[in-house]
Order: sequence, then structure tokens, then C-alpha cells
Amino acid sequence: MTERDTLDLVLSAFGDQEIYDRVEAELEAGRMTLNDVISAEFATVTAPLDEVVAYVVEHARVRPGFAELVHARHPLIVSSGFHELIEPLLEREGVLGEVELRANRVDARPDGWRVIFRGLDTCGECGEPCKRGDLPEGEVVYAGDGYSDYCAALAADRIYATGSLARYLDERGVAYEPLTDFRALL
Repeated sequence: MTERDTLDLVLSAFGDQEIYDRVEAELEAGRMTLNDVISAEFATVTAPLDEVVAYVVEHARVRPGFAELVHARHPLIVSSGFHELIEPLLEREGVLGEVELRANRVDARPDGWRVIFRGLDTCGECGEPCKRGDLPEGEVVYAGDGYSDYCAALAADRIYATGSLARYLDERGVAYEPLTDFRALL
């Protein structure tokens, strides 16, 4: 949905860069799960939720064509992010009631945020709780940009990718279309 992942946006402004760098490397090396990484990263965020939401609403840029896509298709948004950060962006864009959102939640504590992961079964393909289980029956067009999209994208009929998802698909020789904006998905 956004040009820069909202979790990364929050962590760069309110988190601990050293811990971010260390656990991201552990994720890429396969020594930590995505959920473990997200938990470790957000334990370093101590800012009040309303301050962080205001920052996200001010700084997050939604990819062009998003509102048009939502009005036309009412997509399912599956995110490793948090309802508390995504819903204000959907509201800002005027599409809050027009999407189905499946995301985690956060308990924003002053001693470090605690992530409340939604209940996902462990995936038989990747061995982690992942977005693949959220994919609907029938033809799936998937748009993504990061690690949390790797497994689910492989189960889609058509993929739009950017960022590390595009690099991941390139390494595996999986066809996709570049995700530049959402007009192409219309």
C-alpha cells in the first residue's frame, strides 16, 4: 500500500537502529523468524501510540492509484504491520470501510511496544506463520514488497513486486511485474 513499509518508517524514527540492523541480518540468515524480529524491533519503541500514528499519517506515502484500486476492487490487505498504524492511513485516503484488513495489533507500552500477532497457522511451505493462509480461493493477484510477502507471493497467479520481494523472486526465476503504482492492477 505504501511506498515505504510503515514498520520500517516507525522503526527508523522511533526504534533502535543497532537492534534493527542486527535482527534483520538474523532474519536473512534464517536464524530468527519474522515474528521474532518484529517483536525485538518494536520492543525498542517507547513513544506514545498517538505520536507515532501522527508521524505515520504525516510521512507515509501511499502508492499512486491505491484509492482507485480500492474503489474498484475492494481488495484484501494482508499485512505484518499493525491495525493501529494502517487504519489511520486508510482513513486518510478515504477508503477505510472499503477494504478487508488482516494485520497484527500492538500494545504500545512506554517500556517498549508488545506485538499481538494474529493467529496464523504455521505454513507447510515456509515453516512460519505466514500470509499464504490468508489468500482467498480462486485467482489471486498479489502485490508486495518485503520478506513477509515471500511465501504468499509464490502461491499467487499473478505477482506485482518491488523491493526485497522482487529480489527474492529474481533469485528464484519467478515471473512478476514491477510494482510501481496500483493503476496497473486495475
